[in-house]
Amino acid sequence: MADTSFLEWPFFEDRHRELAVKLDAWAATNLDGIDHGDVDDVCRDLVRRLADGGWLRHAAIDPQDTGSKLDVRSLCLIRETLARYDGLADFAFAMQGLGSGAISLFGTEAHRGEWLPKVRSGTGIAAFALTEPQSGSDVANIALDAKRDGDDFILNGEKTWISNGGIADFYCVFARTGEAPGAKGLSAFVVPANTRGFEVAERLHTIAPHPLARLKFTDCRIPARALIGNGGDGFKIAMSVLDVFRSTVAAAALGFARRALDETIKRVQERELFGAPLFDLQMVQGHVADMALDIDASALLVYRAAWLKDSGAPRVSREAAMAKLYATDHAQTVIDKAVQIHGGDGVRSGHIIELLYREIRALRIYEGASDVQKIIIARQTLAQ
Repeated sequence: MADTSFLEWPFFEDRHRELAVKLDAWAATNLDGIDHGDVDDVCRDLVRRLADGGWLRHAAIDPQDTGSKLDVRSLCLIRETLARYDGLADFAFAMQGLGSGAISLFGTEAHRGEWLPKVRSGTGIAAFALTEPQSGSDVANIALDAKRDGDDFILNGEKTWISNGGIADFYCVFARTGEAPGAKGLSAFVVPANTRGFEVAERLHTIAPHPLARLKFTDCRIPARALIGNGGDGFKIAMSVLDVFRSTVAAAALGFARRALDETIKRVQERELFGAPLFDLQMVQGHVADMALDIDASALLVYRAAWLKDSGAPRVSREAAMAKLYATDHAQTVIDKAVQIHGGDGVRSGHIIELLYREIRALRIYEGASDVQKIIIARQTLAQ
């Protein structure tokens, strides 16, 4: 059982503590021993399970409730807990939130009414289509073209490394509409997966299998009402969505790290070396101490950023960047120590530590690579 003493920190309200306890009990029952053989089918099944458990209600706002908003502390607690149990379960939840985040924050009443109930019920799988072959963390360099044609827009270009690519029912797509150069000439659109001119051009495979794809838009015609917000608002929308969900990436890394520490503690207590438990070695004690320290420091940064956002801070770019940078980089360190302590088992295919080792690496890249987070932190610090 992972350490839960952090739930007593002042960042949380009683409803967050109740959420964490209920989700942990649900995950222990519903996420045990999932076969990841067919990743697409597994992700669809996990979305259904999460919806049946009521957890997807936290991933998107309730369009029937005018006061509904995304609670970042809840999002972080859910991602941390799911990541401890199953990396794909965390992925399935996260993408329902990230993929529909632009609609939750900036969508019209019609957008929200059409798509968010499907996201919350698990009947519609969402995707966030931002990255392109020549523009990853450099969002202002997006080249996908969206030209106005009467009451429509026509999209031409590509997106790549799109999570849920190939299984999503709709995509929030960012394209260049040309109101101004650079970041001020981007807009966001809702594009249903069955739109003519849209295709999944290539499925992409990684060391930790997830549904990923390269998307192609060829004279893809969408109605002007598919525009999210106003023309030219795309960069602002993308950054606002990331401002909410970047902290949750850090929370997922924290969940992976906690699981690695839990497994390591069991290992050093049960495994004997030279006639005594492995834990009796001072070198091993030092590793465990470093792991525990990295985890607590990460948690403090994660939940500070989440609390600030929930408290009404308009932007938490600096705090979210700090959380993502520290938690993902140090989760990698924690898991690497776990591999070393587990010895041969740590690199045995299918072992939980080996799975964690493959899962953590991508978190240091997506939603802003670690080096980009440093740039954000430096610029924000200078601006202050």
